Amino acid sequence: MANIKVNPTRMELSRLKKKLKIAMRGHKLLKDKRDELMRIFLKLIRKNKTLRQNVENNILISNKNFATARASMSREAVNVALMVPKQEIKIKVSSKNVMSTLIPQFAYKNGIYSENDIYSYGLAFTSGDLDFAVGSLTNILPDMIHLAECEKSCQLIAAEIEKTRRRVNALEHVVIPDTLESIKYITMKLDENERSTQIRLIKVKDMILKQSRGCKAN
Repeated sequence: MANIKVNPTRMELSRLKKKLKIAMRGHKLLKDKRDELMRIFLKLIRKNKTLRQNVENNILISNKNFATARASMSREAVNVALMVPKQEIKIKVSSKNVMSTLIPQFAYKNGIYSENDIYSYGLAFTSGDLDFAVGSLTNILPDMIHLAECEKSCQLIAAEIEKTRRRVNALEHVVIPDTLESIKYITMKLDENERSTQIRLIKVKDMILKQSRGCKAN
């Protein structure tokens, strides 16, 4: 309490009580925000895990299909067949506000018009294994885009959770305790001043009474 540096006045006491009320309300709101962000974060983490497992498994299958295609065709033939891609993917990036955190939203549009448009080569001069490889890789694309969106959202929400947690801790362990201590200190000082004033008034009253009695005796 000796380190507290505040003016022990009623105006300062009123200001600190308002500050304490705002701090406690902000503390509750931030805790609610942190809890809701944690709920959203855990939901995204589970979704991210499922998407990643699916993407990694499909990439493994696609790599096996490409390995089989390379075994049935020469390296030069594979390179020529895949030299000029035929697909065109357009991704539109927007954002969504989640508890004051802007998370990305990816919307993609595939430029193909039919299933056969995914192949950039003539089917008569390549093996069917290459067709399976290209098709399996194409099927991974939607999940890869959703995975990128989900992972970035997880990163942003995790950063917001950490920032909110620091604010909650600052209010809970620094601002609110210090304000309570200052209020206690000012209240104690005001009580001391009030008692001192009462004692002085009593002494003045006694002095006046003594003087009035002395005048009557004369």
